[in-house]
Amino acid sequence: MSSVTLTVPSSYGYVVLVAVGSTFVLMWKGVKVGMARKKFGVPYPNMYSPDNTLFNCVQRAHQNTLENYPQFLALLLLGGLEWPVVSAVGGAVWLLGRIAYAQGYYTGDPKNRMRGSFGYLGLFALLAASGRFGLRLLGW
Repeated sequence: MSSVTLTVPSSYGYVVLVAVGSTFVLMWKGVKVGMARKKFGVPYPNMYSPDNTLFNCVQRAHQNTLENYPQFLALLLLGGLEWPVVSAVGGAVWLLGRIAYAQGYYTGDPKNRMRGSFGYLGLFALLAASGRFGLRLLGW
């Protein structure tokens, strides 16, 4: 088995800052759910309301981001080792897409969540950077 020496580029700091920023996006969404929970009287531990679509839209916007967050972080942190600036920009685009997605969902019309579809462009950049990193480690 051969080994690979990994050097973390100084511009990887941008990747770290995007990861830190993502925490604030998640906290903002969590606060929005808490506020909606209080406003619409949806008690814990209920994840969703049986009769309040607006609360469910707020909850779903947060939940969907949490469902996608592990993949985002893995791709951001690994891809950043190959192409740190591309990954940081891609990560920032993904986060902006998640914000637009939530803002659309918060209208109460689930179709409006599609406003954040542009975030997939950032995700594709992260996929490319992570894939390139894996190929480089294999010597390809």
